[in-house]
Amino acid sequence: MNTILEHLTGMNTLTDQVIAMDFLIAAKSGVRNYAMAVTEAGTPEVKEILSKQLEEAIDMHERIAGYMMDRGWYHPWNVNEQIQLDLNNIQTALNAPTL
Repeated sequence: MNTILEHLTGMNTLTDQVIAMDFLIAAKSGVRNYAMAVTEAGTPEVKEILSKQLEEAIDMHERIAGYMMDRGWYHPWNVNEQIQLDLNNIQTALNAPTL
């Protein structure tokens, strides 16, 4: 979709939101993977390195979530608001013009 059409349909914001959500999901996956790796570490040195990377992954997740919450794209503490936001995004996607 070209930039002008994205702005006219409001899809530019949705595109940014989708990218941010993908980034958030990837960060969450990284946190989970590092947490599992820490519990499987074979030496204290490896465990220390993985623990530091886990902390950095948690910080990244927090920054992404904060960015999304500031823009109204993510409501982790209000399930009803998040469901409504998701439904609105689905409707926007369904109403998007096809090329």
